Amino acid sequence: MKVMKFGGTSVGTIESLRNVKAIVESCDEPVVVVVSALGGITDQLIATARLAAAGDIAHLESYARIVERHRQVIDGIVPEAFKLEVLSIVNPLLEELGNIYRGVSLIRDLSQRTLDIIVSYGERISSVIVSRVIEGAVHIDSRTFIKTVKQWDKHVLDNDATQPLIHERFDNLNAKVVVVPGFIASDAEGNVTNLGRGGSDYTAAIIAAALDARVLEIWTDVDGFMTADPRVISGALVIDRLSFTEAMELCNFGAKVIYPPTIYPVFHKNIPIVIKNTFNPSAAGTWISEQEPSPEGKAIKGISSINDTCLVTIKGLGMVGVIGINSRIFNALAQNGISVFLVSQAASENNISFAVRNADADHAIQVLNQEFAAELKSGTLSEIVAEPNLATVAIVGENMKHTGGIAGKLFNVLGRNGISVIACAQGASETNISFVIEHDDLRKALNVIHDSFFLSDTQVLNLFVVGTGNVGRHLLSQIHAQQENLLENKALRLRIVGIANSRKCIFDREGIDIDQTDYLLENSTIDATPENLKKEIIGMNIFNSVFVDCTASPKIAELYYDLLSHNINVVAANKIAASGDYEGYRRMKRVARKKDVKFLFETNVGAGLPIINTINNLINSGDRILRIEAVLSGTLNYIFNVLSPEIPMSRAIEMACEAGYAEPDPRIDLSGRDVMRKLVILAREAGYPTSQDDVECRLFLPESCFEGSIDDFFTKVKEFDGMFEKMRAQAEKDGEHFRFAAVLDHGKVSVGLRTVDSAHPFYHLEGSNNVILLTTERYNEYPMVIKGYGAGAEVTAAGVFSDIIGIANIR
Repeated sequence: MKVMKFGGTSVGTIESLRNVKAIVESCDEPVVVVVSALGGITDQLIATARLAAAGDIAHLESYARIVERHRQVIDGIVPEAFKLEVLSIVNPLLEELGNIYRGVSLIRDLSQRTLDIIVSYGERISSVIVSRVIEGAVHIDSRTFIKTVKQWDKHVLDNDATQPLIHERFDNLNAKVVVVPGFIASDAEGNVTNLGRGGSDYTAAIIAAALDARVLEIWTDVDGFMTADPRVISGALVIDRLSFTEAMELCNFGAKVIYPPTIYPVFHKNIPIVIKNTFNPSAAGTWISEQEPSPEGKAIKGISSINDTCLVTIKGLGMVGVIGINSRIFNALAQNGISVFLVSQAASENNISFAVRNADADHAIQVLNQEFAAELKSGTLSEIVAEPNLATVAIVGENMKHTGGIAGKLFNVLGRNGISVIACAQGASETNISFVIEHDDLRKALNVIHDSFFLSDTQVLNLFVVGTGNVGRHLLSQIHAQQENLLENKALRLRIVGIANSRKCIFDREGIDIDQTDYLLENSTIDATPENLKKEIIGMNIFNSVFVDCTASPKIAELYYDLLSHNINVVAANKIAASGDYEGYRRMKRVARKKDVKFLFETNVGAGLPIINTINNLINSGDRILRIEAVLSGTLNYIFNVLSPEIPMSRAIEMACEAGYAEPDPRIDLSGRDVMRKLVILAREAGYPTSQDDVECRLFLPESCFEGSIDDFFTKVKEFDGMFEKMRAQAEKDGEHFRFAAVLDHGKVSVGLRTVDSAHPFYHLEGSNNVILLTTERYNEYPMVIKGYGAGAEVTAAGVFSDIIGIANIR
């Protein structure tokens, strides 16, 4: 035989009751069906009772809705042949309920005993209805065989009294289907009691264990145990198999699929539990049984959490070496019905922390202050303090004991995302690692753990892209085009959760449709000020977050430090931060290392060329950069390559702007400032504390050209077309080309125009390409050469994209 329990949602509507009928009637073995109250009715019964106790006339309307709800279900699902019979049972029950409400309203008092009686009507009525819906079913009232006793002001199972009563009622019963109400019970005097929260699960488990059932099926509204709460993690997966221990740990720490006491009775009889979905019966569900962990299985099975945590700490040097302190603490709490679900103690024994529900915190403090009044007065113990409104997270899996480094990986990934662990605990069995964090970090913690331990099929990076000009637009296009490939081949999902242009910004933690970016920005009400960006990005507190700066804005660059300080990775095409104040640059580097996040700016020099990464790899491997000689401006290289008798300097500059190689203001390139910034960045990455003021700059245009507007500049530069044509003709005659070169030589930095002959690596540099010669202690006689496209929005966007992928650490 099997025992099947159907939760409130399973019997909450006509449609769900039809599913219950079909599921039960398809069984080819005897079945005990345990039924909860109609979905939501229990809460409504309690709310109505409280209205009545307050003398609120609204309780009459609420009671009328309860009556109507039950009658609608009867009319919609009970066969005509049984309707009168069902109504003859249900109507007196509803009338009794109404009389109780009237009595509560008259005396303005609601005792716990009265409330127990009121809530019992939900299961009593629903079980009668279900027993007449399922063909051939017999109804038995569970109050006649589930017995409770009172402990610490709570009803607990009286197993010795219950077991013989179950056998008395069921052993000789000749029926294929028996329907019983869950949750409700009675005490030795016959008073109505109940088994508490999740009591219907518990009822089913008690019956299954007593009758040695083949299996216990818990039918609910989800496909099974999930790797995490699907309301928080959209990518949560169904767990196909769990051990009893794993299921118990997940339940104890907040997983609401089944009630924790459900597991005890069937565990002792080794009766498997199957979690199934009433609304998706074909789903495999989750199978819970006694099983040995497989070394090939996942290290952890699931993540659970309690978002209602208060951490109580007792400390004092007087605790050290004193035997019996812990016994006194937990005995005092137990005697007052206060449940502790996590304990953390320092090895020196000078403090102990434990977690309770927020609602129990004040009571716990009061109890402990009384228990340790003498020690507190003498100073042996310090003040007992409570930290409310925290959250507890547990990662669970019996296979953790076979996998080294789980705790290290856990705390590393939490640290990298800026999540501080306030207290933690791990049993010697290594089945559960539990820790307490700030409540505001709960969503972030659950997501990053789920992602990092590969419970999800994919790793997720959450991107904030600022700047939708040429580079930003190309980047969004490349991300859009590569999403499917990255997901399929690298299990990486890039989720755009924030976008800003020069005017407006949009944010959505669930992800922004790139195709809708222009429309969404146009209709956004959030101004794209640095202050708003900082507030929204930090306030979102999202895991694995990456800030991507595709602007040239100094104000946006000023945000980097605060973002890095909040464990947000930064990828910058913007050169200002890395080439600005040296102490500011070092400060950002330090905070990135401290927070274990990444500050990447490969595209600051050479667009998509791997220059900065190469320098870092050389230095990290023990090499030393002695000299850098480079053509770093694709704009200037393009200009000097297209100079000809037909194309004067002024026209060459215009062509660079038209081709998209130049900065929005071409004077930045032509003044050498852009090259100076790039050289400073390279020098700093090579280990030299260099600033822009240290760079010797030899201009090829006079300072007067750079005064006034851009239109003034183009007017003035035409005056030098003749001079540059003479210089070009002479260089051509001498077999040489112009190159604007940047040089780092043992710490000295300079930029300027020079000519090179055909023997030099710079000579054959075409179009807007860049070239870098790295002379190091290892690459001394023959410098390392890096050469390729050094300008253009598309290749720069590709370099930014590469930095983003680098944060995911995939290959």
